[in-house]
Amino acid sequence: MLIELTSLHWIYVSFIVLIIGLMVMRRDTTIVCIIGIFLIALTATGNLSHSISSIFNSFSYAITELLSTILVISIIVAMSHTLTTTGINDVMISPFRKLIRNPTLAYWTIGILMMVISWFFWPSPAVALLGAVLLPVANKAGLPALGVAMAMNLFGHGIALSGDFVIQAAPKLTADAAGLPIQDVIDASIPLVIIMGLVTTVTAFYFLKRDMKRGILQPSSTIIPDSPTEASDQPALLSLAQKRFFAILVPLLLAADVGAMSILDLAGGDATALVGGTSIIILLLITLTSHKNKGLEKTTQYLIEGFQFGFKVFGPVIPIAAFFYLGDSGFTKIIGDFLPKASHGIVNDLGIALAGVVPLSKAVGAVTLTTVGAITGLDGSGFSGISLAGSIASLFAIAIGKGAATLTALGQIAAIWVGGGTLVPWALIPAAAICNVDPFELARRNLVPVFIGLVVTTIVAIFLI
Repeated sequence: MLIELTSLHWIYVSFIVLIIGLMVMRRDTTIVCIIGIFLIALTATGNLSHSISSIFNSFSYAITELLSTILVISIIVAMSHTLTTTGINDVMISPFRKLIRNPTLAYWTIGILMMVISWFFWPSPAVALLGAVLLPVANKAGLPALGVAMAMNLFGHGIALSGDFVIQAAPKLTADAAGLPIQDVIDASIPLVIIMGLVTTVTAFYFLKRDMKRGILQPSSTIIPDSPTEASDQPALLSLAQKRFFAILVPLLLAADVGAMSILDLAGGDATALVGGTSIIILLLITLTSHKNKGLEKTTQYLIEGFQFGFKVFGPVIPIAAFFYLGDSGFTKIIGDFLPKASHGIVNDLGIALAGVVPLSKAVGAVTLTTVGAITGLDGSGFSGISLAGSIASLFAIAIGKGAATLTALGQIAAIWVGGGTLVPWALIPAAAICNVDPFELARRNLVPVFIGLVVTTIVAIFLI
Protein backbone atom coordinates (compact mmCIF):
# COMPACT_ATOMS: atom_id res chain seq x y z
CA MET A 1 0.00 0.00 0.00
CA LEU A 2 1.50 3.30 -1.11
CA ILE A 3 1.22 6.23 1.28
CA GLU A 4 1.73 9.76 0.06
CA LEU A 5 4.07 11.59 2.41
CA THR A 6 3.55 15.32 2.15
CA SER A 7 5.32 18.31 3.61
CA LEU A 8 3.03 17.96 6.64
CA HIS A 9 4.59 14.60 7.46
CA TRP A 10 8.15 15.88 7.11
CA ILE A 11 7.46 18.96 9.25
CA TYR A 12 6.01 16.69 11.94
CA VAL A 13 9.06 14.39 11.86
CA SER A 14 11.46 17.35 11.88
CA PHE A 15 9.86 18.78 14.99
CA ILE A 16 9.92 15.41 16.75
CA VAL A 17 13.69 15.30 16.16
CA LEU A 18 14.03 18.90 17.34
CA ILE A 19 11.99 18.23 20.49
CA ILE A 20 14.11 15.18 21.36
CA GLY A 21 17.27 17.22 20.78
CA LEU A 22 16.11 19.97 23.14
CA MET A 23 15.17 17.41 25.79
CA VAL A 24 18.65 15.91 25.59
CA MET A 25 20.06 19.40 26.15
CA ARG A 26 17.59 19.88 29.03
CA ARG A 27 15.94 22.84 27.35
CA ASP A 28 12.25 23.67 27.39
CA THR A 29 10.22 22.60 24.36
CA THR A 30 7.09 24.76 24.71
CA ILE A 31 8.03 27.37 22.11
CA VAL A 32 9.17 24.69 19.65
CA CYS A 33 5.85 22.87 20.00
CA ILE A 34 3.92 26.09 19.39
CA ILE A 35 5.99 26.87 16.28
CA GLY A 36 5.44 23.29 15.08
CA ILE A 37 1.67 23.59 15.50
CA PHE A 38 1.67 26.90 13.62
CA LEU A 39 3.80 25.64 10.71
CA ILE A 40 1.76 22.46 10.31
CA ALA A 41 -1.47 24.47 10.30
CA LEU A 42 -0.05 27.06 7.90
CA THR A 43 1.23 24.36 5.53
CA ALA A 44 -2.09 22.52 5.63
CA THR A 45 -4.40 25.51 5.20
CA GLY A 46 -2.30 28.27 3.65
CA ASN A 47 -4.33 30.65 5.79
CA LEU A 48 -2.47 32.84 8.31
CA SER A 49 -5.43 33.65 10.56
CA HIS A 50 -6.55 30.01 10.60
CA SER A 51 -3.03 28.94 11.54
CA ILE A 52 -2.85 31.42 14.40
CA SER A 53 -6.24 30.23 15.62
CA SER A 54 -5.04 26.63 15.42
CA ILE A 55 -2.47 27.34 18.14
CA PHE A 56 -5.23 28.30 20.54
CA ASN A 57 -7.48 25.49 19.31
CA SER A 58 -4.73 22.92 19.87
CA PHE A 59 -4.26 24.10 23.45
CA SER A 60 -8.01 24.01 23.99
CA TYR A 61 -8.19 20.49 22.56
CA ALA A 62 -5.29 19.28 24.74
CA ILE A 63 -6.80 20.81 27.89
CA THR A 64 -10.17 19.25 27.08
CA GLU A 65 -8.55 15.84 26.64
CA LEU A 66 -6.49 16.18 29.84
CA LEU A 67 -9.00 18.07 31.98
CA SER A 68 -10.32 15.07 33.91
CA THR A 69 -6.76 14.01 34.70
CA ILE A 70 -5.72 17.49 35.85
CA LEU A 71 -8.90 17.77 37.89
CA VAL A 72 -8.59 14.47 39.73
CA ILE A 73 -4.94 15.10 40.62
CA SER A 74 -5.79 18.58 41.90
CA ILE A 75 -8.61 17.19 44.05
CA ILE A 76 -6.46 14.39 45.43
CA VAL A 77 -3.71 16.85 46.39
CA ALA A 78 -6.32 19.06 48.08
CA MET A 79 -7.58 16.04 50.02
CA SER A 80 -4.03 15.08 51.04
CA HIS A 81 -3.57 18.57 52.48
CA THR A 82 -6.55 18.04 54.77
CA LEU A 83 -5.15 14.70 55.94
CA THR A 84 -1.77 16.23 56.73
CA THR A 85 -3.09 19.41 58.34
CA THR A 86 -5.47 17.56 60.67
CA GLY A 87 -2.94 14.86 61.61
CA ILE A 88 -5.08 12.04 60.24
CA ASN A 89 -2.16 10.80 58.15
CA ASP A 90 -0.11 10.28 61.34
CA VAL A 91 -2.80 7.98 62.69
CA MET A 92 -3.17 6.17 59.36
CA ILE A 93 0.53 5.35 59.22
CA SER A 94 1.18 4.76 62.93
CA PRO A 95 0.37 0.98 62.91
CA PHE A 96 3.18 0.41 60.44
CA ARG A 97 5.76 1.88 62.82
CA LYS A 98 5.73 -1.41 64.72
CA LEU A 99 6.94 -3.21 61.60
CA ILE A 100 10.02 -1.04 61.28
CA ARG A 101 12.43 -2.90 63.58
CA ASN A 102 15.55 -3.13 61.40
CA PRO A 103 16.91 -1.57 58.18
CA THR A 104 15.50 -4.32 55.95
CA LEU A 105 11.97 -4.01 57.31
CA ALA A 106 12.27 -0.22 57.19
CA TYR A 107 13.23 -0.18 53.50
CA TRP A 108 10.52 -2.57 52.33
CA THR A 109 7.77 -1.29 54.64
CA ILE A 110 8.31 2.34 53.67
CA GLY A 111 8.65 1.39 50.00
CA ILE A 112 5.49 -0.70 49.82
CA LEU A 113 3.51 1.86 51.82
CA MET A 114 4.77 4.60 49.51
CA MET A 115 3.72 2.58 46.46
CA VAL A 116 0.20 1.93 47.75
CA ILE A 117 -0.34 5.50 48.94
CA SER A 118 1.03 6.88 45.66
CA TRP A 119 -1.50 4.87 43.64
CA PHE A 120 -4.25 6.89 45.30
CA PHE A 121 -2.60 10.20 46.21
CA TRP A 122 0.22 10.50 43.66
CA PRO A 123 3.87 10.46 44.82
CA SER A 124 4.47 14.12 45.68
CA PRO A 125 1.67 14.35 48.26
CA ALA A 126 2.52 10.81 49.41
CA VAL A 127 6.07 11.92 50.28
CA ALA A 128 4.66 14.52 52.66
CA LEU A 129 2.11 12.10 54.08
CA LEU A 130 4.65 9.37 54.73
CA GLY A 131 8.14 10.81 55.02
CA ALA A 132 7.78 13.13 57.97
CA VAL A 133 6.14 10.42 60.07
CA LEU A 134 8.30 7.38 59.28
CA LEU A 135 11.73 8.91 58.66
CA PRO A 136 12.68 9.22 62.37
CA VAL A 137 11.41 5.67 62.99
CA ALA A 138 13.46 4.30 60.06
CA ASN A 139 16.58 6.14 61.28
CA LYS A 140 16.11 4.66 64.74
CA ALA A 141 15.82 1.19 63.17
CA GLY A 142 19.16 1.71 61.43
CA LEU A 143 18.16 2.75 57.90
CA PRO A 144 20.05 5.87 56.71
CA ALA A 145 18.03 8.84 55.52
CA LEU A 146 19.36 8.24 52.01
CA GLY A 147 17.87 4.73 52.11
CA VAL A 148 14.49 6.15 53.12
CA ALA A 149 14.62 8.62 50.22
CA MET A 150 15.56 5.81 47.81
CA ALA A 151 12.65 3.65 48.97
CA MET A 152 10.16 6.51 48.56
CA ASN A 153 11.58 7.41 45.14
CA LEU A 154 11.77 3.94 43.64
CA PHE A 155 8.43 2.66 44.92
CA GLY A 156 6.47 5.92 44.57
CA HIS A 157 7.87 7.95 41.69
CA GLY A 158 9.01 4.74 39.99
CA ILE A 159 6.65 1.78 40.37
CA ALA A 160 3.42 3.56 41.32
CA LEU A 161 3.73 6.52 38.94
CA SER A 162 4.97 4.54 35.92
CA GLY A 163 1.97 2.21 36.10
CA ASP A 164 -0.54 4.72 37.50
CA PHE A 165 -3.25 2.07 37.63
CA VAL A 166 -5.78 3.98 39.77
CA ILE A 167 -5.65 7.65 38.73
CA GLN A 168 -4.56 6.65 35.18
CA ALA A 169 -2.97 9.98 34.22
CA ALA A 170 0.11 8.44 32.57
CA PRO A 171 -1.70 5.77 30.50
CA LYS A 172 -4.23 8.40 29.44
CA LEU A 173 -1.51 10.52 27.85
CA THR A 174 0.34 7.66 26.17
CA ALA A 175 -2.80 5.86 25.02
CA ASP A 176 -4.19 9.02 23.43
CA ALA A 177 -0.92 9.70 21.60
CA ALA A 178 -0.73 6.10 20.38
CA GLY A 179 -4.40 5.99 19.38
CA LEU A 180 -5.10 3.05 21.72
CA PRO A 181 -7.75 2.33 24.37
CA ILE A 182 -6.39 3.23 27.79
CA GLN A 183 -7.12 -0.24 29.17
CA ASP A 184 -4.90 -1.83 26.50
CA VAL A 185 -1.94 0.24 27.66
CA ILE A 186 -2.64 -0.51 31.33
CA ASP A 187 -2.89 -4.26 30.66
CA ALA A 188 0.33 -4.24 28.64
CA SER A 189 2.15 -2.26 31.32
CA ILE A 190 1.40 -4.62 34.22
CA PRO A 191 4.14 -7.23 33.53
CA LEU A 192 6.64 -4.52 32.59
CA VAL A 193 5.93 -2.48 35.74
CA ILE A 194 6.35 -5.61 37.87
CA ILE A 195 9.67 -6.57 36.23
CA MET A 196 11.01 -3.01 36.37
CA GLY A 197 9.93 -2.61 39.98
CA LEU A 198 11.36 -5.89 41.23
CA VAL A 199 14.71 -5.59 39.46
CA THR A 200 15.25 -1.97 40.45
CA THR A 201 14.20 -2.14 44.10
CA VAL A 202 16.05 -5.41 44.79
CA THR A 203 19.20 -4.10 43.11
CA ALA A 204 18.99 -0.82 45.02
CA PHE A 205 18.51 -2.70 48.30
CA TYR A 206 21.54 -4.91 47.58
CA PHE A 207 23.80 -1.89 47.01
CA LEU A 208 22.32 -0.15 50.05
CA LYS A 209 23.02 -3.09 52.38
CA ARG A 210 26.51 -3.52 50.90
CA ASP A 211 27.46 0.08 51.60
CA MET A 212 25.95 -0.05 55.08
CA LYS A 213 28.14 -3.08 55.89
CA ARG A 214 31.19 -1.22 54.58
CA GLY A 215 30.35 1.77 56.74
CA ILE A 216 29.90 4.08 53.73
CA LEU A 217 26.29 4.75 54.77
CA GLN A 218 25.28 5.15 58.40
CA PRO A 219 21.98 6.04 60.08
CA SER A 220 21.82 9.52 61.49
CA SER A 221 19.31 11.65 63.31
CA THR A 222 17.56 13.72 60.67
CA ILE A 223 16.01 17.12 61.18
CA ILE A 224 12.74 17.33 59.29
CA PRO A 225 12.42 20.65 57.44
CA ASP A 226 9.55 22.87 58.51
CA SER A 227 6.51 22.57 56.31
CA PRO A 228 3.37 24.69 56.37
CA THR A 229 1.25 21.57 55.98
CA GLU A 230 2.76 19.54 58.82
CA ALA A 231 0.31 18.56 61.52
CA SER A 232 2.72 19.74 64.24
CA ASP A 233 2.42 23.32 62.96
CA GLN A 234 -1.38 23.27 63.23
CA PRO A 235 -3.74 23.67 66.17
CA ALA A 236 -5.53 20.58 67.44
CA LEU A 237 -8.41 20.28 64.98
CA LEU A 238 -9.72 16.80 65.71
CA SER A 239 -9.89 14.58 68.75
CA LEU A 240 -7.92 11.32 68.72
CA ALA A 241 -11.16 9.37 68.30
CA GLN A 242 -12.10 11.47 65.27
CA LYS A 243 -8.65 11.02 63.73
CA ARG A 244 -8.91 7.26 64.19
CA PHE A 245 -12.37 7.25 62.61
CA PHE A 246 -11.16 9.06 59.50
CA ALA A 247 -7.94 7.03 59.42
CA ILE A 248 -10.12 3.94 58.97
CA LEU A 249 -12.78 5.56 56.77
CA VAL A 250 -10.43 7.03 54.12
CA PRO A 251 -8.66 3.75 53.19
CA LEU A 252 -11.99 1.90 53.24
CA LEU A 253 -13.59 4.35 50.82
CA LEU A 254 -10.61 4.25 48.46
CA ALA A 255 -10.47 0.44 48.67
CA ALA A 256 -14.19 0.40 47.86
CA ASP A 257 -13.40 2.43 44.73
CA VAL A 258 -10.89 -0.20 43.61
CA GLY A 259 -13.46 -2.92 44.25
CA ALA A 260 -16.09 -1.02 42.29
CA MET A 261 -13.67 -0.59 39.37
CA SER A 262 -13.18 -4.34 39.25
CA ILE A 263 -16.82 -5.36 39.73
CA LEU A 264 -18.31 -2.72 37.44
CA ASP A 265 -15.43 -2.94 34.93
CA LEU A 266 -14.63 0.76 35.20
CA ALA A 267 -11.56 2.18 33.47
CA GLY A 268 -10.30 5.43 32.00
CA GLY A 269 -12.59 8.39 32.59
CA ASP A 270 -15.14 6.40 34.59
CA ALA A 271 -12.49 5.16 37.05
CA THR A 272 -11.01 8.66 37.31
CA ALA A 273 -14.44 10.15 38.04
CA LEU A 274 -15.09 7.61 40.80
CA VAL A 275 -11.78 8.32 42.55
CA GLY A 276 -12.24 12.08 42.11
CA GLY A 277 -15.78 12.10 43.46
CA THR A 278 -14.78 10.00 46.46
CA SER A 279 -11.85 12.34 47.16
CA ILE A 280 -14.16 15.36 47.13
CA ILE A 281 -16.50 13.69 49.61
CA ILE A 282 -13.57 12.83 51.88
CA LEU A 283 -12.24 16.39 51.64
CA LEU A 284 -15.64 17.86 52.57
CA LEU A 285 -16.22 15.47 55.48
CA ILE A 286 -12.81 16.12 57.02
CA THR A 287 -12.79 19.87 56.43
CA LEU A 288 -16.28 20.49 57.80
CA THR A 289 -15.58 18.28 60.82
CA SER A 290 -12.16 19.72 61.63
CA HIS A 291 -12.64 23.41 60.85
CA LYS A 292 -16.31 23.62 61.91
CA ASN A 293 -17.65 27.14 61.23
CA LYS A 294 -14.62 27.92 59.02
CA GLY A 295 -15.16 24.77 56.97
CA LEU A 296 -16.74 26.58 54.02
CA GLU A 297 -13.75 28.88 53.56
CA LYS A 298 -11.18 26.17 54.28
CA THR A 299 -12.71 23.87 51.66
CA THR A 300 -12.15 26.55 49.02
CA GLN A 301 -8.60 27.15 50.28
CA TYR A 302 -7.69 23.45 50.01
CA LEU A 303 -9.16 23.25 46.51
CA ILE A 304 -7.20 26.32 45.42
CA GLU A 305 -3.97 24.73 46.69
CA GLY A 306 -4.84 21.56 44.81
CA PHE A 307 -5.54 23.35 41.53
CA GLN A 308 -2.33 25.34 41.82
CA PHE A 309 -0.43 22.07 42.10
CA GLY A 310 -2.34 20.40 39.26
CA PHE A 311 -1.78 23.16 36.72
CA LYS A 312 1.83 23.63 37.82
CA VAL A 313 2.50 19.96 37.03
CA PHE A 314 0.56 19.88 33.76
CA GLY A 315 1.33 23.40 32.53
CA PRO A 316 4.43 22.24 30.57
CA VAL A 317 2.55 19.17 29.33
CA ILE A 318 -0.26 20.99 27.52
CA PRO A 319 1.78 22.52 24.63
CA ILE A 320 3.62 19.23 24.03
CA ALA A 321 0.43 17.18 24.13
CA ALA A 322 -1.21 19.73 21.80
CA PHE A 323 1.52 19.15 19.22
CA PHE A 324 1.41 15.36 19.41
CA TYR A 325 -2.37 15.24 19.21
CA LEU A 326 -1.89 16.53 15.66
CA GLY A 327 -0.31 13.19 14.79
CA ASP A 328 -3.60 11.35 15.16
CA SER A 329 -7.31 12.19 15.12
CA GLY A 330 -6.68 15.55 16.75
CA PHE A 331 -5.48 16.95 13.42
CA THR A 332 -8.96 17.07 11.91
CA LYS A 333 -10.55 18.48 15.05
CA ILE A 334 -7.90 21.15 15.55
CA ILE A 335 -7.01 22.20 12.00
CA GLY A 336 -9.61 20.59 9.75
CA ASP A 337 -9.82 18.03 6.96
CA PHE A 338 -6.59 18.91 5.14
CA LEU A 339 -4.73 15.59 5.06
CA PRO A 340 -4.45 13.58 1.80
CA LYS A 341 -7.56 11.48 1.07
CA ALA A 342 -5.75 8.17 1.62
CA SER A 343 -4.20 9.34 4.90
CA HIS A 344 -4.85 7.52 8.16
CA GLY A 345 -3.25 10.25 10.24
CA ILE A 346 0.29 11.60 10.19
CA VAL A 347 1.76 8.99 12.57
CA ASN A 348 0.01 6.07 10.87
CA ASP A 349 1.20 7.27 7.47
CA LEU A 350 4.77 7.53 8.70
CA GLY A 351 4.63 4.07 10.23
CA ILE A 352 3.39 2.47 7.03
CA ALA A 353 5.99 4.29 4.97
CA LEU A 354 8.75 3.31 7.43
CA ALA A 355 7.74 -0.34 7.23
CA GLY A 356 8.17 -0.24 3.49
CA VAL A 357 11.66 1.23 3.67
CA VAL A 358 13.33 -0.12 6.81
CA PRO A 359 12.81 -3.72 7.98
CA LEU A 360 12.30 -3.00 11.66
CA SER A 361 12.46 -5.73 14.29
CA LYS A 362 10.93 -6.13 17.74
CA ALA A 363 14.34 -5.55 19.35
CA VAL A 364 14.93 -2.30 17.46
CA GLY A 365 11.46 -1.08 18.36
CA ALA A 366 11.82 -1.90 22.06
CA VAL A 367 15.30 -0.37 22.42
CA THR A 368 14.18 2.75 20.56
CA LEU A 369 11.13 3.24 22.80
CA THR A 370 13.18 2.83 25.97
CA THR A 371 15.72 5.33 24.67
CA VAL A 372 13.09 7.83 23.56
CA GLY A 373 11.25 7.47 26.86
CA ALA A 374 14.43 8.03 28.86
CA ILE A 375 15.36 11.07 26.77
CA THR A 376 11.93 12.64 27.20
CA GLY A 377 12.27 12.21 30.96
CA LEU A 378 15.42 14.33 31.12
CA ASP A 379 13.35 17.49 31.60
CA GLY A 380 12.48 16.24 35.08
CA SER A 381 8.75 16.00 34.51
CA GLY A 382 8.29 12.45 33.33
CA PHE A 383 4.94 13.46 31.87
CA SER A 384 5.84 16.15 29.37
CA GLY A 385 7.35 13.68 26.90
CA ILE A 386 5.18 10.58 27.21
CA SER A 387 2.92 11.82 24.44
CA LEU A 388 6.00 11.64 22.22
CA ALA A 389 6.68 8.09 23.42
CA GLY A 390 3.11 7.07 22.61
CA SER A 391 3.28 8.65 19.18
CA ILE A 392 6.56 6.93 18.28
CA ALA A 393 5.29 3.62 19.70
CA SER A 394 2.34 3.81 17.32
CA LEU A 395 4.66 4.54 14.42
CA PHE A 396 6.95 1.58 15.19
CA ALA A 397 4.06 -0.79 15.90
CA ILE A 398 2.59 -0.08 12.49
CA ALA A 399 5.98 -0.70 10.90
CA ILE A 400 6.52 -3.96 12.83
CA GLY A 401 2.92 -5.06 12.48
CA LYS A 402 2.20 -5.63 16.19
CA GLY A 403 3.06 -4.66 19.76
CA ALA A 404 1.53 -1.17 19.93
CA ALA A 405 0.35 -1.46 23.54
CA THR A 406 3.59 -3.05 24.78
CA LEU A 407 5.80 -0.46 23.06
CA THR A 408 3.61 2.36 24.37
CA ALA A 409 3.79 1.01 27.92
CA LEU A 410 7.57 0.57 27.63
CA GLY A 411 8.08 4.18 26.54
CA GLN A 412 5.81 5.36 29.35
CA ILE A 413 7.74 3.37 31.97
CA ALA A 414 11.14 4.59 30.76
CA ALA A 415 10.03 8.24 30.66
CA ILE A 416 8.53 8.25 34.13
CA TRP A 417 11.28 6.26 35.85
CA VAL A 418 13.86 8.71 34.50
CA GLY A 419 11.97 11.98 34.77
CA GLY A 420 9.19 11.30 37.24
CA GLY A 421 11.46 11.49 40.24
CA THR A 422 14.17 8.81 40.40
CA LEU A 423 17.10 10.06 38.28
CA VAL A 424 16.78 13.75 37.43
CA PRO A 425 18.03 15.70 40.48
CA TRP A 426 15.53 18.56 40.30
CA ALA A 427 12.68 16.02 40.22
CA LEU A 428 14.02 14.43 43.43
CA ILE A 429 13.70 17.54 45.57
CA PRO A 430 10.49 16.59 47.50
CA ALA A 431 11.90 13.27 48.77
CA ALA A 432 15.39 14.72 49.25
CA ALA A 433 14.04 17.67 51.21
CA ILE A 434 11.85 15.63 53.56
CA CYS A 435 14.81 13.28 54.24
CA ASN A 436 17.37 16.12 54.40
CA VAL A 437 19.70 14.54 51.82
CA ASP A 438 21.44 15.88 48.72
CA PRO A 439 19.22 15.32 45.63
CA PHE A 440 22.31 14.82 43.45
CA GLU A 441 23.58 12.07 45.77
CA LEU A 442 20.12 10.50 45.71
CA ALA A 443 20.10 10.57 41.89
CA ARG A 444 23.56 8.98 41.83
CA ARG A 445 22.39 6.20 44.15
CA ASN A 446 19.35 5.48 41.98
CA LEU A 447 21.25 5.53 38.68
CA VAL A 448 22.67 1.99 38.48
CA PRO A 449 19.55 0.17 39.80
CA VAL A 450 17.26 2.08 37.42
CA PHE A 451 19.59 1.49 34.47
CA ILE A 452 19.73 -2.27 35.19
CA GLY A 453 15.94 -2.30 35.55
CA LEU A 454 15.43 -0.58 32.19
CA VAL A 455 17.75 -3.03 30.44
CA VAL A 456 15.97 -6.09 31.86
CA THR A 457 12.52 -4.61 31.22
CA THR A 458 13.42 -3.83 27.61
CA ILE A 459 14.56 -7.42 27.06
CA VAL A 460 11.31 -8.73 28.54
CA ALA A 461 9.30 -6.34 26.35
CA ILE A 462 10.98 -7.76 23.23
CA PHE A 463 9.56 -11.19 24.04
CA LEU A 464 6.12 -9.74 24.85
CA ILE A 465 5.72 -7.84 21.58
